[in-house]
Amino acid sequence: MKYVEQSSTGKPLSQIGLGTWQFGSREWGYGDAYSAQDAAGIVARAVDVGITVFDTAEVYGFGRSERILGEALAACGAVEASFIATKVFPVFPIAQVVLRRGRASAGRLRVPYIDLYQVHQPNPVIRDGTTMAGMRVLQDAGTVTHVGVSNYSLARWQQAERDLGRPVLSNQVQFSLAHADPLEDLVPYAAANGRLVIAWSPLAQGLLSGRYDATHQPSGAVRRANPLFLDENLQRAAGLLDALRDIAATHDAAPAQVALAWLVHQPGVIAIPGASSIEQVEKNAEAAELSLTDDQVADLTTQARAFKPVSALQAGRALVRRAVSR
Repeated sequence: MKYVEQSSTGKPLSQIGLGTWQFGSREWGYGDAYSAQDAAGIVARAVDVGITVFDTAEVYGFGRSERILGEALAACGAVEASFIATKVFPVFPIAQVVLRRGRASAGRLRVPYIDLYQVHQPNPVIRDGTTMAGMRVLQDAGTVTHVGVSNYSLARWQQAERDLGRPVLSNQVQFSLAHADPLEDLVPYAAANGRLVIAWSPLAQGLLSGRYDATHQPSGAVRRANPLFLDENLQRAAGLLDALRDIAATHDAAPAQVALAWLVHQPGVIAIPGASSIEQVEKNAEAAELSLTDDQVADLTTQARAFKPVSALQAGRALVRRAVSR
């Protein structure tokens, strides 16, 4: 495993982390056996292969993900060495609510402090001044070590730092070869200022695995609801997926590993893929050791910037227009 250079945390941060949205969440269809048994084995193996970054949120399974993760890390004696990140769901993120929820998350995780406490989404009505006031109290009390945000624009990330009066260590955003916009502003800002970009859905919910195309679509409910798997988008992604497969073949690797390797090649970026099995954790971790050439990185970056997926609304409108024109 390779680690991100970030001296302020006091802990090594693995370039590949483990996202735990699926722990305790029924929408992925893994079932109770996964939550009760498989998840603990996945966490234990993640620790074995050098993963130190574990990401969860209070909204995942309505607290079940935090409990499962906390119990699993405690069972393998890895709490102290791990960098545990969770998130407050900002329905009404005033200071008092942030304080109460932060303490509740620490309790569910069974930890004396949370390494990284993140605002899950920017609230469209409540600005970050009161939210960051709560975060500041949690930091001062030692309940939270670092503050982060999620799904923030660069301007709002910078404003959150001004509101906190301290560094906001990270911004967790959708970032992958299929959603490469953070390359333009968030990644350069993080690299220049000692911050982190944490990439959620780094494999675009499996699009970048190379398993799917216009003739072979996913069956799971979560993926079927993702506009990336619309016929038109699968066709538009053909060039990107072909490049992934070609590069993967030269490294005797899987396309998903190449997609992760491209992400963590970017400075200050941590990818947090989920995992449905121990084998998947192992494959994800191996991606950190995959060394892409400069030409391969450039080729993938070009393909990523060229991929312009349509939204579900755009696709629906196109279908209506075609139907009307017949």
